[in-house]
Amino acid sequence: MTRYHALLLGLFALVWGWAAIGPTYPHDWLLENYLVFVFVPLILLTARYFRLSDLSYTLITIFMLMHVVGSHYTYAEVPFGYTLQQWAGASRNMYDRLVHFSFGLLLAYPLREVFMRVAKVRGLWSYWFPFELVLAFSGAYEIIEWLVAVRVDPSAGLAFLGAQGDIWDAQKDMAVAAVGAAISLLIVALVHWRYDPAFGSDLRASLKIDHGDRPLGEQTLWAMLRNRRRR
Repeated sequence: MTRYHALLLGLFALVWGWAAIGPTYPHDWLLENYLVFVFVPLILLTARYFRLSDLSYTLITIFMLMHVVGSHYTYAEVPFGYTLQQWAGASRNMYDRLVHFSFGLLLAYPLREVFMRVAKVRGLWSYWFPFELVLAFSGAYEIIEWLVAVRVDPSAGLAFLGAQGDIWDAQKDMAVAAVGAAISLLIVALVHWRYDPAFGSDLRASLKIDHGDRPLGEQTLWAMLRNRRRR
């Protein structure tokens, strides 16, 4: 762990400790922090074998800090969310929307780094797959919210959902996450377009069909069965 990593971890631990003291709704705080209990150790463990860039860890830390602040007040009652509400002329606390937007904006880049280094994707797919994964994670989280909310104390469930009476809350949350991811990946693409001479050729190569390419599906299945019989 570098000094910079230790600084990020220390900052997160400090804010998390503050958020854990006297949260507005203790039961909701616990529900929100299951995400912390799972992903922070996971990030620390995987860093021993697969270290991300400092930029990726910084973006992840900022998002996690926003999350633990929301867990302290509940997303529907964060003071800064009321300020955003006034600025936007909205009828609800907007901190929840800000965090969902930030999920796409801040985590699309780390996801892109993982795809490029592990799956070896290039060109168009290095932008499309992270965007798709943000949408998938957003949808999965909304499903988890629903499953948890119907099984816990009603007051804790409502605080956890943070819908604030909006029947389209889940869809809007996913939409703003998608917008955030699109903005993040567009910025990355513009930087590469400006400074990477191979940007255009990588895009073209990622859409090129290799010579000798064959369909998969049943053709692959028959080939596997034939090879098995020959053995």
